[in-house]
Amino acid sequence: MAKETGNKIFNQIDMEEFGQKLKLAIESRSKTLQNPKFTDAIYAEHQYEPILTEKYFPDSGLLKAANVIAQVEDHGLSPETFKISKFKSTLDKIYQKSEVKDLDAAYQTLIDLELAASYSITTYSQAMEFGLVSPRKIYAQYYTKTKRPDSISFRKPYQTKNLNTFLDSIQPQRADYKMLQQALKQHTLAPGRSAEESKRLIAVNLERLRWQNSPVEDKYVWVNIPEFQLQVIEKGQVSLAMKVCVGEGRNQNMAPSLTEYDENELEKDRPFNRETPQLKSLIHSVQVNPVWNIPESIATNEIVKYAAKDRYYLGNKNIDVFYKGKLVEDPETIDWSAADVGKTYTFKQRPGDDNSLGKIKFLFNNQSSVYLHDTPAKAAFNQPVRAVSHGCVRVEQPQELAKALFGAGKKFDRISTGMMSEDPKAENISLPKQIPVYLSYFTCWRNTAGELKFAKDIYGLDAVLYTHLFRS
Repeated sequence: MAKETGNKIFNQIDMEEFGQKLKLAIESRSKTLQNPKFTDAIYAEHQYEPILTEKYFPDSGLLKAANVIAQVEDHGLSPETFKISKFKSTLDKIYQKSEVKDLDAAYQTLIDLELAASYSITTYSQAMEFGLVSPRKIYAQYYTKTKRPDSISFRKPYQTKNLNTFLDSIQPQRADYKMLQQALKQHTLAPGRSAEESKRLIAVNLERLRWQNSPVEDKYVWVNIPEFQLQVIEKGQVSLAMKVCVGEGRNQNMAPSLTEYDENELEKDRPFNRETPQLKSLIHSVQVNPVWNIPESIATNEIVKYAAKDRYYLGNKNIDVFYKGKLVEDPETIDWSAADVGKTYTFKQRPGDDNSLGKIKFLFNNQSSVYLHDTPAKAAFNQPVRAVSHGCVRVEQPQELAKALFGAGKKFDRISTGMMSEDPKAENISLPKQIPVYLSYFTCWRNTAGELKFAKDIYGLDAVLYTHLFRS
């Protein structure tokens, strides 16, 4: 190292003494390290030697790495998230031999460089491979399995033979990611957005593309909530597409700003209780002519209020009332205006033309009790903003979706016949092979025709993500 810097003072460093000083520095600076537990473990295994400096300083690897990280704005991120100024200034100090005049300064400068390099490089590499923030930590209703960094990924920059080759290898290469990068570079404007709002919108969707949660299956159902669209994807191609209606959201006025999220409560995402969650699951069956088990929240806030105004409402809507599991024969005798009456009784809507789930629902396990389903309220599909449901996803062409999942054959014939029956009875029919379903959230994306598309941030999730991306 002394040879590369032209400063002979670094030849006087004793590695054993350096190790003691580095160990103490890691302990005292633990709050400023990217992952103090992993960092200390790695250096302990190497007797607290300057791993990164010894491996990558001689061939200018650290300098090249610093220059790569300094260009992270190309990914919609701030260089200072990775403390690049500290990294580069410490490098400059070493290269300018007059800056380090005695042995104590040499020890301190080498420690500063090692820890600055460690923070910048590991933070950057994990951001490129996995995303900077964990969606599970910032969103209250996020249930998609997403791979996050671990001790193995943290060690990669220390173990690679060529640091710059490694940094090149972790650059996202997907076509959709590169299209968003190009849009960012060209200052593309989203419809109705300012230049700054457009920049932030693209930045948060680049982060979503870095999350390791993308489909790997040959066939799956994909719902992009802000787009109000469902697609069946087979071997990378869209085999079926249709409109959907999704849950109502908190951003009712479609405010474009990404700066309104409450920064004083960063750890709290406060979704509207009707928002459709982000999740991945497996569609395992359908129910033809479904029975709707009406949730308590809907019963309390809607059903009993309608019943209080219209004594015939429940009968007209084919809604049965139960008390402690037993059917109430004459619900018209109940005082529906009484307090907590919606919690006293339970409600089920029988199959029929008025059933809120329509003629079929598509079932998949999830903790939010949502599903895809038909609806008698077809007019909503003509609205440009279709955030109108209680959280489930209403599909425009349910029979076509059933055929895309089941294929032609006896089971689909049963579905088709059942949906047209004049005497509808609930019937569960299992899929021969379970099909993955993704309920996702992208407000900027590359469609299958290679076009850049934008959507309104109906749930305000862009604002939440942007705040966390630039919180430091």
